[in-house]
Amino acid sequence: MQSLEIVSVNIWQILISLANLTILYLLLKKFLYKPVKAVIEGRKEAIAKYYADAEEARNSANAARDEYAAKLATAHATADEIIHDATVTANRRGDKIVAEARDKADEIVRQGELEASMEKKKAMESIRRDITDVSAAMTEKLLGREMTTTDHRDMIDEFLKGVGED
Repeated sequence: MQSLEIVSVNIWQILISLANLTILYLLLKKFLYKPVKAVIEGRKEAIAKYYADAEEARNSANAARDEYAAKLATAHATADEIIHDATVTANRRGDKIVAEARDKADEIVRQGELEASMEKKKAMESIRRDITDVSAAMTEKLLGREMTTTDHRDMIDEFLKGVGED
């Protein structure tokens, strides 16, 4: 019958085992479960903080990218405006230089025409004087008498008027 003792149920043994199990559970809960739970909560908070920091960094990067894009667009617009203004200014200066050159050329042409006209008048006066002198000498020889300067001039002017009309 020894085999019955091995299989027998001892209530005191079960109560002591339950008490040991309860004490072990309370000790593990106090010294192991709470600290492990605190570590897990700390890690959850750290992970949440990392996610929040990453989200903030992503938002900051997006904002910086948008700001950079806006500044780049503004820079392109400003550069285009500067180029346009420079082109307009250069065209105005070019037009002004061309106009000044035309004015100077016109002035030079007018001056040349005026000088040519004056030279022509001088040449005509010189030719008139020469013709007057020659005709006076010829008239004196032909008429055999001396004519006054006034007579000569009147006669020459009348002759030249007749020549100029033909």
